[in-house]
Amino acid sequence: MTNAIYLTTTEPFSGKSIFALGLVNLLASKTDKISYFKPIVTVKKNERDRRLELIKKHFKLALPYEDMYAFTIEKAFKEINRNNEAGLIDTIIDKFQRIRENSDFVVVEGTDFAGVTTNLEFNGNVAIAKNLGIPAAIILNCAHKSALEIVEQGLATVNSFTAEGVQVLTLVANKVEAGKETEIKSKLREVLDPSVLICTIPSHMELSNPTMEEIRESMGAKVILGEKHLTNRVDHTIVGAMQLRNFLQRLQNNTLVITPGDRGDIIIGALQANISKNFGKISGLILSGGMVPEDSIVQLIEGLETVVPILQVEEPTFEVVTEVSNIKARIAAEDKEKIAIAIRLFEQAVDEKALTDKLIGFHSDVLTPRMFQYQLVKRAKSSIKHIVLPEGEEDRVLLAADQLIKQGVVRLTLLGNRESIELTAKRLNLSLDLNSIQIESPLSSPRFESYAETLYEQRKSKGLSLEMARDLMQDVSYFGTMMVYRGDADGMVSGAIHTTQHTIRPALQFVKTKPGNSTVSSVFFMCLPNRVSVFGDCAVIPNPSAEQLADIAISSAESAQMLGIEPKIAMLSYSSGTSGEGEEVEKVRKATQLAKERRPDLKIEGPIQYDAAVDPVVGKQKLPNSEVAGQASVLIFPDLNTGNNTYKAVQRETGAIAIGPMLQGLNKPVNDLSRGCSVVDIFNTVVITAIQAQEG
Repeated sequence: MTNAIYLTTTEPFSGKSIFALGLVNLLASKTDKISYFKPIVTVKKNERDRRLELIKKHFKLALPYEDMYAFTIEKAFKEINRNNEAGLIDTIIDKFQRIRENSDFVVVEGTDFAGVTTNLEFNGNVAIAKNLGIPAAIILNCAHKSALEIVEQGLATVNSFTAEGVQVLTLVANKVEAGKETEIKSKLREVLDPSVLICTIPSHMELSNPTMEEIRESMGAKVILGEKHLTNRVDHTIVGAMQLRNFLQRLQNNTLVITPGDRGDIIIGALQANISKNFGKISGLILSGGMVPEDSIVQLIEGLETVVPILQVEEPTFEVVTEVSNIKARIAAEDKEKIAIAIRLFEQAVDEKALTDKLIGFHSDVLTPRMFQYQLVKRAKSSIKHIVLPEGEEDRVLLAADQLIKQGVVRLTLLGNRESIELTAKRLNLSLDLNSIQIESPLSSPRFESYAETLYEQRKSKGLSLEMARDLMQDVSYFGTMMVYRGDADGMVSGAIHTTQHTIRPALQFVKTKPGNSTVSSVFFMCLPNRVSVFGDCAVIPNPSAEQLADIAISSAESAQMLGIEPKIAMLSYSSGTSGEGEEVEKVRKATQLAKERRPDLKIEGPIQYDAAVDPVVGKQKLPNSEVAGQASVLIFPDLNTGNNTYKAVQRETGAIAIGPMLQGLNKPVNDLSRGCSVVDIFNTVVITAIQAQEG
């Protein structure tokens, strides 16, 4: 089930308002907790987005206007130009999720394709819908297009979304030539997946043509008379530059007359024609050239009972004609007639029950890297934990700490010299509030002696003396780990400038492993384009035994569950099923059996090859009856050589984000970084450590 949908088009003026109004009207019949959200609005400074104003005012939505969008187009491009697309998406996800939590349904509207590269906006809409994890409704502009063009555009657009893992619930062919709705719908049905609901909406003159108010606003015209009739629709435009008798012959219903302001004859003739039963209705007049009629003409007009809107502009006549021809009709919040027409067209064209059923039946298996990272940060914020970072003087650590504190993810202790840390923060131009962070140097810490004595008590049976314990406690890895052991911190992250052994040795010595698990191993969370996979072990145990592999599989499954990933475990080898023989295959086979015996509730398959584990087609061919083959989310490698090289190959070749390694099996969370880690790696590892601490 979904409680959100993404409305998008392929070009400007496709008629999103019709579907938006109709859909919100449909939803309003089921709940009053509806929200409307537009990630990026295409407006100038201090202007408001027309559609947001329309939906908010007409349906009296409670959401403040400022909460109905995330970025203006100008600010969005600033983020893109700074190579901060990730931050852009994160902000959109965050704002959307906050709205979603307080709504029964959220309608999300894509960009308007105004003033920027069409391909860039199209790809941006696909990316946003994908990262929000919601299905799409695609509206096609079919005006002046042949049936073949409509079908080709529809198929290409749907395929572009589905190829990126975005489910398309409905395709709306809008502005179809009247009388061809059934033909277009039939041809689209022939090429599109049966799951896509197809709707066709005919072109409607009352919605396609602008009103006098839209013309006035677009041109910045002055209203001389007839302000109460600015809702008049303009279907035809003529220039009043000829003699009156010729002018009158060209009048049609709903005609806009453009004439110089000194042509009193045309002005009076048009107004008289408007009240005559022999001529069509006049929509209004535009007086060009900055001229106004003579006082006697104005006096005559003011005495008429029926006055159409009369506008005045400075531009010359033919420039006005060009501008008017380029004005596109919109639906304003005050235009109740247009709103009613739009809702009626929706109700006539859309199978509301079928659309409702699709919304109820929607389920997405797509988990993008940004969605996963957003969920991690949100989870960490739900119960703030205290994390110690032993490498407090390192640039990357301070940069990550700055982001963590600004986002309110964790409380931090940095180990190191306060003066050095302050100087480094100043050199990096960080606005990091060091008063909000605990900074300690082990040797000068009031806890130093107590920590040394605790270490001595833990290790004296191994020959450790109190003096040796004091020496070890000067090491930031030992001091930080002891903070975790004693409960003065909830977790530790280190390794940016220290080796793996330096980081985890203290944890193995006195934090030790969880009951029932004798193996400390690691996992990486591999954020691939459409899913997140768990890789283990890629960092700790060089050549695990069958028993250790079983431990790794169970621990990795628990780590996956902790972060909201359903574990489907593939025990990897160079052979699938019963086809292969050899010592390494037998080790994996035995490990699979041990893991199944210990955790019969888990879905485990092994031995299995990587392609059979992740590719549905190959998985079905090699292991047709498997619950895991082709859909594995947890991949257990037979040794460190295979695991470490595979995760790095996948990371480099696919551009996947690798979060980790996260150590598993310890009583309390201590995590190791790669010495080549980035600021993002440190940030993500601290977030995961905080979540581990929440699990207790």
